[in-house]
Amino acid sequence: MGAMALLTFCVLGLIPIRRIGAALRREITPEDFRYGESARVSGYVSIPNRAMMNLLELPVLFYVICLMSYVTGSVGSVMLYAAWLYVALRILHTAIYLTWNNVLHRLIAFAASNVVLIAMWVLFFVGLGSV
Repeated sequence: MGAMALLTFCVLGLIPIRRIGAALRREITPEDFRYGESARVSGYVSIPNRAMMNLLELPVLFYVICLMSYVTGSVGSVMLYAAWLYVALRILHTAIYLTWNNVLHRLIAFAASNVVLIAMWVLFFVGLGSV
């Protein structure tokens, strides 16, 4: 959970870096953000914000399943490995998004992370049935 939080905070820090840099180069103005991001905002500037939104959507379910597993004392090695695999796939997804941004590559990493997340939930509830 800490690694996911760190990834989220790193992307959060990248947003003002890209925005301030673009403003200093006079590529954008504050008005470009009055109602979100205007069409004038380049992908280089807007993508970190979109990546941040991605890190606040489905990962919420990751945090919940991790906490539920911890509270119920059901964190076994399989769940732990699945959690680290999820984090690795989310790091990969974010790295793709922030660099070469190939949609197919990004989709594969995103879909794989979602499969792992679903598996974590299934593992949790199957494990509860055996207790």
